[in-house]
Amino acid sequence: MLTGDITFDNQFFVELASFWDNGVMFLIAIGFIYLAIEKGFEPLLLITIAAGMMLANIPSSGLAEEGGFLVLLKHIGLETELFPLLMFLGLGALTDFTALIQRPSMALLGAAAQIGIFGTLIGATALAFNLEEAGAIAIIGGADGPTAIFVAVELAPELLGPIAISAYSYMAMVPLIQPPIMRLLTTKQERSVVMLYEPKPVPKIVRLLFPFVILIIAALVAPKSIPLIGMFMFGNLLRESGVVDRLANTAQNELINITTILLGLTVGGTMVAERFLNPETLQIFILGLAAFTVATASGVLFGKVMYLASGRKINPLLGAAGVSAVPMSARVVQKVALETNPNNYLIMHAMGPNVAGVLGSAIAAGVIISYAH
Repeated sequence: MLTGDITFDNQFFVELASFWDNGVMFLIAIGFIYLAIEKGFEPLLLITIAAGMMLANIPSSGLAEEGGFLVLLKHIGLETELFPLLMFLGLGALTDFTALIQRPSMALLGAAAQIGIFGTLIGATALAFNLEEAGAIAIIGGADGPTAIFVAVELAPELLGPIAISAYSYMAMVPLIQPPIMRLLTTKQERSVVMLYEPKPVPKIVRLLFPFVILIIAALVAPKSIPLIGMFMFGNLLRESGVVDRLANTAQNELINITTILLGLTVGGTMVAERFLNPETLQIFILGLAAFTVATASGVLFGKVMYLASGRKINPLLGAAGVSAVPMSARVVQKVALETNPNNYLIMHAMGPNVAGVLGSAIAAGVIISYAH
């Protein structure tokens, strides 16, 4: 009887030990929850992703197996690209283009930040990823989760899980990653430049025409970006028209909130231990970090060019907002500026390159899809 009990116990512990990798994924999920609650790093994203991760890694639950709830969400929302497009609709309805319209030159900072994407494309191909895989990995540098998912589904669906979680992780850790780069590449004098915000009213007709102009430019430059840009501009049109407040409010609140929940659960649900804990995933995370780092650095360096060209009137920190982590990177610019000069408020100026970064990463995605296919 005692022997039988010991045998049972040993077998139990052997089976328990076989799930060590699931335990690792639980620890990662707990880490995400900690960052969300204690550090305030994108809690809307990290808590929902962590929940999906935990559910997917409960042994024998079936949630992450074919026919399971998380796999069903993946088929419905990710493989069809529905969730990323709905997110862009909601983001468009939330976006105010006033800062960019008032100072169109800020679009150059958003464009400069896309260097991280194309630089990582070269690095990924050098590491033996094929062109489609490299393109999907490189887009992580845009710090735009929906765009990264959109490109991964188009080019490398087998890498969707690590690409999506890498993109959202770096989006959430913008306050941790960007400030050291910004301080390293700028001087105290440069960071101290005060830019007074003088709000100039933008005529309604200009706000209404702006989405159409951007849509036409995107269609000419990168037609494959139209699904993303089109939904983004449609959402913005709802906001600026002033006659469909119910639709605009729904897109800004209920729609984007529900999509965030479903998208977070689905992204977390792709992080099943046996498919996630491997060297290839580590490579993707390293390349994603490199892409985001280079994107931030290239934006700041171009900000220094604009600082000199403007007669030292433009604060080069604005370049860090060129990545499309809206509005987190703009807030980081504000925080670093205030550390140097307590009277320096850059948030409104930073929204220009921040919004431009969203458009830039979507257009970069269209270019990559066109050439990689």
